[in-house]
Amino acid sequence: MKNKKYYYLFCILIFTIFTVSVINSFDKEDTIQTSSFLESLDSKKIEWGIKRNDNHKQPDLGSLNKKIIDEQEGIAIGNSESKKVYLTFDEGYEAGYTEKILEVLKQNEVKATFFITGHYINSKPELVKKMIEEGHIIGNHTVNHKSMPSLNEEQIKKEVMDLHTAVYEKFGYEMKYIRPPKGEYSQKSVAYCNTLRI
Repeated sequence: MKNKKYYYLFCILIFTIFTVSVINSFDKEDTIQTSSFLESLDSKKIEWGIKRNDNHKQPDLGSLNKKIIDEQEGIAIGNSESKKVYLTFDEGYEAGYTEKILEVLKQNEVKATFFITGHYINSKPELVKKMIEEGHIIGNHTVNHKSMPSLNEEQIKKEVMDLHTAVYEKFGYEMKYIRPPKGEYSQKSVAYCNTLRI
């Protein structure tokens, strides 16, 4: 019965939850990149997308998405050999379903990742607190949900680090994952996020 619940949850949510999660590789000193290297990277906007399939296999990321994710040690899709589903939710401008989602996750003993914005921690602090208390991962979706390729390095730093600091000060929680707002990123914005070392 428990497996059936997981499968049902997977079927309902899978098409709305797979977006790129950019993980900062803070464990490796060699990921600190110089300004000249960052300047050499392309700042052209890339819009996240996957090719869905009908054979119940993992979707195709596309060669450009895969290349950037691999180069920057990001996470998009887990190991296809392990029978796991990663549930992720964007909490910037959701339609009021989060409380019910949290109830269902708790009833089924399932953990998820919630990517929050500055607006969300101010408008729904009780839900953010509940997410943390129930053992979910909280990820950074930036303060204002701006398209990262349109921002310079200082603006990206402010968008990411201001939210990181606010969540730490308000909840004592340190975020380790970043999801680019709107699914828009560039080689340069992803690489720059990696240098922030959150």
